[in-house]
Amino acid sequence: MSEEGQGPLASSSAAGQEDPPSLAGPPRLILLPPEPDPEGPPKKRPRADPETGTVRLEERLYGVLCCTVCLDLPKASVYQCTNGHLMCAGCFIHLLADARLKEEQATCPNCRCEISKSLCCRNLAVEKAVSELPSECGFCVKQFPRSLLERHKKEECQDRVTQCKYKRIGCPWQGPFHELTVHESECCHPTKTGSELMEILGEMDQTHKKEMQLYNSIFSLLSFEKIGYTEVQFRPYRTDDFITRLYYETPRFTVLNQSWVLKARVNDSERNPNLSCKRTLSFQLILKSKINSPMECSFLLLKGPYDDVKIHPVIYHFVFTNENNETEYVPLPIIDSVECNKLLAAKNINLRLFIFHIQK
Repeated sequence: MSEEGQGPLASSSAAGQEDPPSLAGPPRLILLPPEPDPEGPPKKRPRADPETGTVRLEERLYGVLCCTVCLDLPKASVYQCTNGHLMCAGCFIHLLADARLKEEQATCPNCRCEISKSLCCRNLAVEKAVSELPSECGFCVKQFPRSLLERHKKEECQDRVTQCKYKRIGCPWQGPFHELTVHESECCHPTKTGSELMEILGEMDQTHKKEMQLYNSIFSLLSFEKIGYTEVQFRPYRTDDFITRLYYETPRFTVLNQSWVLKARVNDSERNPNLSCKRTLSFQLILKSKINSPMECSFLLLKGPYDDVKIHPVIYHFVFTNENNETEYVPLPIIDSVECNKLLAAKNINLRLFIFHIQK
C-alpha cells in the first residue's frame, strides 16, 4: 500500500519493509506536532535553574497563579469565574466594561461562562500566595516577597529614584538615593539670589492659586440662600437608531422645587467606544419643569457616599430658560480611563449632584 500524500502522518514501518506476520494489520499512524507559527506571539516559558536544569517552584507557580487575560501576576485583588479561572482586578473590570459597551454578556476568556460582580468572587488564597512570591525590585534588581516590595521601593532601596530637597526652589535633579547626599552638598540652588528665587516661587504660586480658586468658589457657593442636593443614579440605555449607542439617564428628581434629569454618554457618543483604550464620560443637566423667569445656576457632581470613584470637582454655570433648558455636554471630571471602566462595569452609576441657585 502506498503512503504518499499523507502529509504530516507517517507510518511506523520503515519504507520498503513489511511488518512481521505476528504484527500483521493496519499500519500505526503518528501525528507529528505542527510547526510553530513564525508570526505568532512568543510563548512565555518557565526559566530553568542553570545549576540543576529544573524549573524552580516560583516559576511554575507563576504560570498557575497568573491572570488568564494579561498573563501577569495580579498586583491587587484576584477574581475567579465559576469554573475557577483567575482574573486580576483590572482585567476583570475591563471585561465588564467592554461587555456593557458592546451590549453583550461578559464571559470568561478561558471557558466562556458568564461573569459578573455577583457571579464572580475574590480568591483570597491566591492573593496571599501571590503576595509571598518573590519579585524583582526595578531599581536594585534584588528579589523580595511581593508583600514587602512596595515598602522596599519607597523607603529602603538605596537605588530608588529621589529628588533634591531644594526642589521647592527649582532644583530639577533626581537620581539614586545613595547619590543624594553628595548632590545636596554641591547643589547650586541654595546660593541663588533673591530675585532668581522669587521668579521660581512665582511659577509655583500660580499652580497653587488655581487650586485655591476652586476651593474658594465652593465656599462662596455655600453662602447662597438656595442650595439643593440629591443622590442621582445613572441607568444604562440604548438608542433606537440602526446602530445603537450606549447612554445613561437618571429618573426625574426634584431639587430647589424644580424637576430635573441628568444624561451621560461615553466618549461623546463615539461610534465604537469599545475599540478605544481612552474612555471618558460627559453629562448634561436638563430642566424638565416650566419656570416664570430665567434661572441662573451653578452645579457640580461629586462621588456618592458608597462609591470609590475618584472625581476632581468642577463647577459649571448655566442660565436655564423655558426655551434653553439643556446644558451642553460637559466632562465628568474622573481622573482617567481606569475610573471610567469602574463606572461602566457597575450596574448603575451613583453620584451626588449639587445645584446652587444664583439670585441677583
